[in-house]
Amino acid sequence: MSLVILQKLSLSYGKKALFEDAALTIGPTDRIGLVGANGTGKSTLLKILVGKVTPDEGVITFRRNARVGYLAQELQTLPDGPLVEAVLSSVPGRDSLDERLAVTEQLLAQASEEAEQLELAATLAELHEERDHFDEHYGKHRAERILLGLGFGVPELTKVTTQFSGGWRMRAALAGLLLQDPDLLLLDEPTNHLDLPTLAWFDGFLRRSRKAMVLISHDREFLNRQINRVVSLELEGLRTWTGNYEDYRRLRAEEAERLLATAQKVEAKRAQLQAFVDRFRAKASKASQAQSKMKQLEKLENVEVHRERATVGFSFPPTTPPGRDVVKLSGLKKAFGDHVVYDGLDALLLRGQRVAVTGLNGAGKTTLLRLITGELEPDAGAVTLGHNVQLGYYAQHHADTLDRSKTILDEIMTLVPDKPQAWVRSVLGAFLFSGDDVDKKIGVLSGGERARVALARLLVKPANLLVMDEPTNHLDLDSSEALIEALEDYDGTLIFVSHNRSFLDALATHIWDVRDRKLLPFMGSMREYLAKLEAEAKVREEAGERLQGAATAGKPGEKDRKRLEAEARQERSRKVTPLKKELEKLEARIATLEAEQKEREAKLADAEFAKDYEASGPVFAAHREAARELEEALARWEVVGSELSALG
Repeated sequence: MSLVILQKLSLSYGKKALFEDAALTIGPTDRIGLVGANGTGKSTLLKILVGKVTPDEGVITFRRNARVGYLAQELQTLPDGPLVEAVLSSVPGRDSLDERLAVTEQLLAQASEEAEQLELAATLAELHEERDHFDEHYGKHRAERILLGLGFGVPELTKVTTQFSGGWRMRAALAGLLLQDPDLLLLDEPTNHLDLPTLAWFDGFLRRSRKAMVLISHDREFLNRQINRVVSLELEGLRTWTGNYEDYRRLRAEEAERLLATAQKVEAKRAQLQAFVDRFRAKASKASQAQSKMKQLEKLENVEVHRERATVGFSFPPTTPPGRDVVKLSGLKKAFGDHVVYDGLDALLLRGQRVAVTGLNGAGKTTLLRLITGELEPDAGAVTLGHNVQLGYYAQHHADTLDRSKTILDEIMTLVPDKPQAWVRSVLGAFLFSGDDVDKKIGVLSGGERARVALARLLVKPANLLVMDEPTNHLDLDSSEALIEALEDYDGTLIFVSHNRSFLDALATHIWDVRDRKLLPFMGSMREYLAKLEAEAKVREEAGERLQGAATAGKPGEKDRKRLEAEARQERSRKVTPLKKELEKLEARIATLEAEQKEREAKLADAEFAKDYEASGPVFAAHREAARELEEALARWEVVGSELSALG
């Protein structure tokens, strides 16, 4: 039996029709990915399903007693009070059950006749049994387990909800939704405020669920893991496809090819018939045949081929290379009141690196980016930009700080007043703002449209260092993929924060893991880094099992613990010592090479010397060879440094 049936659904806003005679059926185990460009009605469809928006026409039928849970993109409101209690209160029916228990207990205390007492006692027993069942499925223990999985710490469980930031309140709302365990989950970009460990937990939680779900997400990999159906909002209407997002893209492309081939055959047939009619209808001997061909022409049906919406498509312009050291962080300290985020932080960002900054929410990822861009001043230490660094900064809040009174065109023209308007219009066209669209006020744009304007600001002022904080949060899936493609071809240096695994996996060549007020650097992709963390966790788990096994076998626990710790220290020392020696040699060699390069550069800067090729030729050759050796030494220095950091 279907869980939800939508029939003849229509909804328009002014002249814009979002849905026309649309139909959709959701089964009890359907896992639907809802896809489509920004502004096509994805969020609106979820609001229709939950009853927050009423369609102009149509019938929506739910299975009897079906429960629907909805998580919106917007900031969620929570009841005041301790976090756990606020989450528990989100489950419908708890208050009425408690009230019925209290009333029954009071009536039982007042009853004087035995028959009435027996009846009330039986009712009370049933209510207690119902309450026990309720607590088992929707009780405090399960609520705490969900909150901990979503990244809340034990001390925060009793913290009042008004003390949490917007992102954490969104998580708490998600916890309440998961606790309710509805028959149908409606999730609108649920991963926007989740760090990687929490995302992994949430991913597993959803995959274990057997309930129906409709999911909107700009993270292709997350979407693929979760869904078994795609509902797409196309120009031809609401369409349904079996499989995940990759299956949808393949099936739609194959359908488009078939339709185009069929349309071409029909048009060829039409041209052939028309040519016969035009040639012979005036001839009496061929009149009957021409009439027959005309009837065949009339019976030919028009084949509608796919009409595709325009998608964002752009590339970053070539940049001027900066010096080798792009950003240097020295002894950096930053605190907000009593909360110390960084204390004595040192780090170096090199030319050409693509660094993903990762870590738990609240660890200081965004703070680090704001320190690098100068949006925040450090309490101590220094942030030094290298030679010829041209910085471009995109943060999710930038889309909300655009001048709402300006038009899109004016907002961009202000940045490049020396550029012709036609050039600026061409840039905006790549971000789907064409014709009269560029004259829209910023204040009337959707979140996704404002994000595209903020991205366009980056494009018109070339930067060889891009700093990006959650750049895909307000973008639809197609725009997110277009941004990934553009950044893959970008020739500058990139440092970014993102929860989007597709974005991370495609772009990161280095990882900076923010932990304990410091950075743990790693040279490699996000997949490689997560595999490394998983392997380390497995080693720790096995060590704990050995320790537990030794204690269970009756050996002296303290003695065994000390022995295992000594073995671990010896093993660590065995690995660390050669790495330290190699690091010292590398640092000495790098210092020597850099000093020699400076001497050569000083010679080559002399125009007269450079003209004398017999004298300068060997110096040029030595300079090139030393530059290559220096790059290799620096790369190895990073690898050794990462391995040492991983060993503590």
